[in-house]
Amino acid sequence: MRCSSTIVLLAGFYVVLAVEPRPVDAGAQQLRSPGFAGEFVGSKADVLEAVNEVLEDQIIHGTWIFDKDRTLMGATVVTSTPLFAPWKGPGQVFYKVLNDAIAPRHFLESADQGTIAVRYIVIPEQEGRTRVRIDAVYVENTHRTVHASDGTVESSEYKAIQEHLQTIQLDAQAAADMKRRRDSADLVKQTIIRRREDERTLLASTQSSVKDLEERLKNLRHEVERRVKVPGTDLKAAPFQSSAKVASLPAYTEVVIVIVTPHWYGVETPNGQRGWIAIEQLESLP
Repeated sequence: MRCSSTIVLLAGFYVVLAVEPRPVDAGAQQLRSPGFAGEFVGSKADVLEAVNEVLEDQIIHGTWIFDKDRTLMGATVVTSTPLFAPWKGPGQVFYKVLNDAIAPRHFLESADQGTIAVRYIVIPEQEGRTRVRIDAVYVENTHRTVHASDGTVESSEYKAIQEHLQTIQLDAQAAADMKRRRDSADLVKQTIIRRREDERTLLASTQSSVKDLEERLKNLRHEVERRVKVPGTDLKAAPFQSSAKVASLPAYTEVVIVIVTPHWYGVETPNGQRGWIAIEQLESLP
């Protein structure tokens, strides 16, 4: 038996549409139907999480029964289905089925009432890349006639996985960025604390006069505090001119520096607000 395949480009991925035999339960008609396979740039754990989210969403993507409602709900996750032969290849296999579907769209010549089954095969490739194969089939309850998908269901399920994976990766990147900012702020705070402790130790050891102590504290305050030059200075959410404004600060508002970059200070205002101000918009305390 020969099998033909076609390579297409979808959403930035090279995807293989392969025509393969689709096994069903004993006595059912065997048909060829298109499957959908593509490779994601992402860890196996992230791809599995995205696949599980799509498995649990109760939707058979890319098909419907009634034109007025193009979301087909009610699908359930199963560990196996007789509409597919047991998977013996590499990777992990998952199934989602919907019973009692009436002539669903995008299954060729679909009729009567029957069951839709979708199979997902997750195969780790080289590091940082994971391949997902999706197949879908519809089988009538009465005549056990197999109806092949035209590929819309598989490609729609793939797109849903892709969207979930992008959300997972963006959330992970945002969490990592937040941790780096917290670590940077903590480092600056610890540096300031150590500097203050060193100052106190030095003052105690040299028995400095009250005047010397006040002068040293003043110098230290000049290092970590600034004030706003002009009224209406924007406190930004990120160190970019185009970033969102957190607040508008009055002139001479005093702020504490918690993060130092070449062009921006990460600061904290007297009321506890945090944000970023361009270096040139701040001045030393008198």
